Amino acid sequence: MTILNRLTGFANPAAALRRAIEFSDSGKPAEAFPLMAIAARAGIADAEYRVARCYLEGSGVPPSRVEGTRWLRRAANHGSADAQALLAALYVTGLATAESDGKGSESERLFEQDFSGEPDFVTALGLATKAAEAGCATGQAVLGYILTSGPEPMRDPDAAHRWYERSAAAGCAEGCLGFALSLARRSGLAERARVADEVRRAADAGLPTATYLLAVLTEHGLGVTADLAAAARLYQAAAEKGLPSAQFRMGLALIDGSLVDHDPTAGEAWMRRSALGGNIEAAYLLGDRHVKSRPPDFAEAANWYRRAAEAGHQPAARAIASLYLTGNGVAKDDKEGMRWLRVAANSGNQEAQVDLANRVLGGAGEPDDTTRVAGWFEAAASSGDLIAAFNLGLCFTKGVGVRQDERQAAQWLRRAAEGVAEAQYMYARILQDGRGVAADAQQSRAWFAEAADGGVLDAQVALAEMLLNGHGGARSPKAAIQLFERAAADGHAGAMFALGALHSSGEGLPIDQTAAQKWFAAAAECGHGQAQLMLGRFLLKGLAGESNPVAGRLWLERAAAHGIQEAADELAEFG
Repeated sequence: MTILNRLTGFANPAAALRRAIEFSDSGKPAEAFPLMAIAARAGIADAEYRVARCYLEGSGVPPSRVEGTRWLRRAANHGSADAQALLAALYVTGLATAESDGKGSESERLFEQDFSGEPDFVTALGLATKAAEAGCATGQAVLGYILTSGPEPMRDPDAAHRWYERSAAAGCAEGCLGFALSLARRSGLAERARVADEVRRAADAGLPTATYLLAVLTEHGLGVTADLAAAARLYQAAAEKGLPSAQFRMGLALIDGSLVDHDPTAGEAWMRRSALGGNIEAAYLLGDRHVKSRPPDFAEAANWYRRAAEAGHQPAARAIASLYLTGNGVAKDDKEGMRWLRVAANSGNQEAQVDLANRVLGGAGEPDDTTRVAGWFEAAASSGDLIAAFNLGLCFTKGVGVRQDERQAAQWLRRAAEGVAEAQYMYARILQDGRGVAADAQQSRAWFAEAADGGVLDAQVALAEMLLNGHGGARSPKAAIQLFERAAADGHAGAMFALGALHSSGEGLPIDQTAAQKWFAAAAECGHGQAQLMLGRFLLKGLAGESNPVAGRLWLERAAAHGIQEAADELAEFG
């Protein structure tokens, strides 16, 4: 700025402002700012507002929200409706800095670090009301927002609608968007065309959020003709302006090929931009993509899951917990895994609650966890979740988080048995033993059959035993043997032992000691104590034609280690 301009400015602040505006309009912000500052220091409200904008936008001066806010307050106090509206918006978003306490020089405050605080709707309401009543369209839009989305006692949808309408009539983009959303809430489908028109006005004014919403309307044909190609162009326009929600939708469209040609690489790039811009759903889906890639990249997945989880995404917290608990992509850390699982569960994620409760039922977790477990399960079970009903039954069975109660356990397991095979098996055991309910062998057998059909190996073996001995219905040795063979083929040691015993005794099967020894050996290798006892006997006595005293003693010793007294007695007998 020339010395003449400066001297002119000091002599005539209004002239300085006019000259500053000329510099600004001709793209010379650095020359404009000193003249604006002269006019602002002279108390001209418009100059104060313009200086504030320069500081907030970094135009002709280093950006400073502290100084921008200070000059906005001066302009607002001098009656600038534009300053009042902008200051109200800063208070609504928590970006207005605290007022100076009079300590320190202006130069010191200039270099204070900007910060974001909590929204101050009370201060914002007063400023926005003044601006709106003065006819400022931006102030009317801000006031509409406060009356719509502020604290409950401030809300007044009818008044908000009127202010939005006045702002939109004045051509304010934010007013058009607010009016469109208010119309949609009030009129539903009846005003779809008008809603779309107002959204288009805001989009045409360059508002990215409006461009995104117009894309949504165009994609689904709401108030406008459906046009997928046009919707894709609108999503891309909003995405390129940095709107995370548009970047997310653009990423999805490229990944699944729903609006544009399939291009997963470009889609993932948009997803990354969206996630880095704060869209936690994008971060979560990126984590999922890396988990499901071939081969999986758990380390990269952990980074995205953690980003989403730290921002409050419940499924992401559960996902990062799983990685810590399994050691995939991160160092295995049960404590950290349980912490994240607890975060997700305490936030209301039912899957995480079930995961955490299952670990607590298995003996993991902290003492405080047990007090929450039953409550979580009961809430989910009462809403029809059969898995939760099953786990609540286990809680009552084991006394985890509740007083042990066999009657309650039976009731919840019965409810879960409507769709959970493991619950069918456990309820059948309850009926068989008469715990919490009257013993009922016939019903027990029926529930064992249900669970067996559901693939529960223990249920197949229990049903086979009842078919073999005729409990709860007619005897059917042939069907029992088929169930034993099916369970044995799937690795059930008890079924293997039963087949060995049947071959040895000739009950339902021809006596075949060689086959008996084969099944006893298979069950013994699986750790079945009684099978180890029988295999030891067979080898010591040569019952199947093969005598092996050394191996026989070893199997008896293993059986004795399981606490089987007969094995210990026979070891003593053989010296």
